[in-house]
Amino acid sequence: MRTAVIVIGDLGRSPRMQYHAASLAAAGGDVDLIGLEGAAVMPAVASNPRIHVHRMHDRGFENRAKGGVRRFVFSSAARGIGQAIRLFRILMAVPKPDVILVQNPPAFPALSIAWLASRLRGARFVIDWHNLSHTIAAVKVGERHRAVKAIARSERRWAKRASAHLTVSAALAEWLAREYKVKAVVAYDRPGDAFVRPSPAEASALWDRIAKDLQLPPELALRRFSEAGRLPIVVCPTSWTPDEDFDLLLEALERAERQLSRATPASGPQLIVFLTGRGALRESFESRAARRNFKAILVRTIWLEPADYPMLVGMADLGLCLHQSSSGFDLPMKLADLRGAGVPAAVYDYAPVVGEVMTTGQEGVSFRDPGDLASLLVAVATRSSSADSPLGRSHAWLAQHPAERWSAQWESAARAVLLP
Repeated sequence: MRTAVIVIGDLGRSPRMQYHAASLAAAGGDVDLIGLEGAAVMPAVASNPRIHVHRMHDRGFENRAKGGVRRFVFSSAARGIGQAIRLFRILMAVPKPDVILVQNPPAFPALSIAWLASRLRGARFVIDWHNLSHTIAAVKVGERHRAVKAIARSERRWAKRASAHLTVSAALAEWLAREYKVKAVVAYDRPGDAFVRPSPAEASALWDRIAKDLQLPPELALRRFSEAGRLPIVVCPTSWTPDEDFDLLLEALERAERQLSRATPASGPQLIVFLTGRGALRESFESRAARRNFKAILVRTIWLEPADYPMLVGMADLGLCLHQSSSGFDLPMKLADLRGAGVPAAVYDYAPVVGEVMTTGQEGVSFRDPGDLASLLVAVATRSSSADSPLGRSHAWLAQHPAERWSAQWESAARAVLLP
C-alpha cells in the first residue's frame, strides 16, 4: 500500500497532513508526503523511514497582496500554474500510489492535478476538506469576483469526481452533502502524542532559551519557570492570516493593560503573551504592539522548532484562538493542541461549529468582543479565577478528562476511508 499525501502549503506548518502520513506509515504503508518548502516537518515524520518527503520550491510573487485585486489574482494564478507543473512532475515520478490524498484548500492547483494523476496512475482520489477554498478567496477579493465563482465551480467539479472525502467538522460534511451532493466522513483534529504538559526540567530549559532569545527583562530571564510566583503565560498559536482578528486582540490587551496598571501601578510585568508562528501579518502586528508600549503585559512574537512548540503550549496557563472562519464550517488545529496539553482555550465564538469541539467550562471558554477577552487576560494575570468560574471549571475538567489522541480518531474514522 502506497499513498501520496499532498498539501499546497508549507509542509512543516500542515500538522494534519503530517499526522495522516504518520498514521498511514504506522499502518504498514509507504507514504510520499508532498508540499511546499518552509518549516521543518515534525520529528515523527522526519525520522520515519516509510515516509518520503518531497518539498516543492515556491516561487511566490513578492508583495502580491499589495497593489490591488487585479495584481493579486493574476500573480496567484501564475504562482498556481508553476505549482501545478511541479506537483504533476512529482506525482508522475514517485512509485505508483494506490491512493492520492489531497488537502483542500487550496483547490487550485491541488485538486485538478491530483485527479489527473489519479486517472493516469490508477489511484483512488481522496479529498480532505479543511475548509472551502472559494470562501477563503472571497476574503481577499470579495464574494462577487469572478475568480471566486470560478474556484467554487472548480471545487464542485472535483468534489464530484473524488473517490471519497474526509472533513474536519460535521457542519462542513453537512454542507458538502447539501451543496455538492457528496458524502464525507468526519475525522476531527486531535492532538499528537507530543502535546502534553512538559516536565519541570523541560519547561525550565525551554524558558531559559526563550528568555535569552527574546531578551526578556533580567528579573524574568533569571527566574526559573518552576519557581513560585512565575509570570502567567498566555500562548496564541497563529498563522498570521486575515481570518484572525488582531485588532480585537490589541484592543483587549490595551483594556487589560489599563486594568492591571490601575490595580497595581509600577509593579512590573504581570502577564506574558506569546504569539507563535510566521505569516504575512506578523510584522504589522509587531509594529502596532510596540507603539502601545505595554508595561503590565509583555507581548512577544516567537517562532519555535517542531519539538519546542508543543512544550510551550503545555507551559501555558491559557491558550488563545483568534480564528474567524471564512466559511463558518472549519475548526482550527490549535484547539486540538491545547486540548492535548490540558490547557484551557479562550476561543473567539465565530460560529456554531465551535460547539462540536468545545463546551464552555470544559475545553475552555469563549469570548465575543475585546471586553470579554480583556477580562480573561486580567483573570489569568492576577490568578483570580474562582473554582466555579468557567475558567476554573475548565482547569478542573481538563485535569480529569484526558484528550483523545489523533491515532485513535484516525483509526475510528479515517482508516476505513483511506485503506478500504
